[in-house]
Amino acid sequence: MTVDEESAGQRLDNFLLRQLKGVPKTHVYRIIRSGEVRVNKGRANAETRVQSGDAVRLPPLRLSERAADKAEAMAHGGGAPGREFPVLFEDEAVLAVDKPAGVAVHGGSGVSFGVIEQLRTARGYGQAGGAKFLELVHRLDRETSGILLLAKKRSALKALQDQFRERETGKTYLALVSGRWPQSKKVLDKPLHKYLLEDGERRVRVVAKDDPEGMRAVTLVKVRQASDTHSLLEVTIKTGRTHQIRVHLASEGHAIAGDDKYGDFELNRVLQKGASPLKRMFLHAWRLQFTHPVSGERIELMSALPTDLTPYLHQVLPPAHE
Repeated sequence: MTVDEESAGQRLDNFLLRQLKGVPKTHVYRIIRSGEVRVNKGRANAETRVQSGDAVRLPPLRLSERAADKAEAMAHGGGAPGREFPVLFEDEAVLAVDKPAGVAVHGGSGVSFGVIEQLRTARGYGQAGGAKFLELVHRLDRETSGILLLAKKRSALKALQDQFRERETGKTYLALVSGRWPQSKKVLDKPLHKYLLEDGERRVRVVAKDDPEGMRAVTLVKVRQASDTHSLLEVTIKTGRTHQIRVHLASEGHAIAGDDKYGDFELNRVLQKGASPLKRMFLHAWRLQFTHPVSGERIELMSALPTDLTPYLHQVLPPAHE
């Protein structure tokens, strides 16, 4: 198979997991580790970054007819339950929706269907008179709510992804963390390194500046409201690394409330109890700024803090901005 422009820059394992929907995740990692996967005729590992035009050679893979049919159907949204999401902005080229927490942006990694598959079904993707093109411009973690941008034209997809890559977009999140965040701590410039647990699950950690495996990650932090026990932060990411906000904030000793991967697990258990329990990670994609790929107009979108987060926020901080 040949790597397309949309997949350029992805890790090899993530690229294959997206392409081989009907192949078990464990098998994908096994063929990578055994050296059976070749990129431009050379051996590659899971963390190899693929580029547009790369030739990826795979060993023969056997899919059951059911799995093969499911893989083909998922590529077109078929089989997914149709679902629309609250629309924040839409025209002939761009769609921005308000993604709820708990919904993955795409299928894979144990998730049958995500936002993209459900939207394609709802809009008749691939059917006569239905949507002709619909692709994700960027990603949000499954437990993160808020603004998700999609492209309705291939030209718009490329233009918007270029903006994200060149850091020409503005992405600001609201995050509630434990403890009082120091007002003087405004910039986190810490390289991040992705690694895998034994079961193949992805994790990220901060590494030294001179670590050859580290990818530069820059996060800007502004305190919106704080008490001795919690701080509500406006967090703007200048780079789009995996789990960047979660890992950067946790590395400073102020983990995001409810984060089940990098958070304070004992505290999380406490947060799930009481009059206003916190049932999920308190991270919300609140504001997005980008240049419209057709008109050239600068667009700013906002997503109000979801109602599942506000009761806990008002319990630990006096009512203020949302």
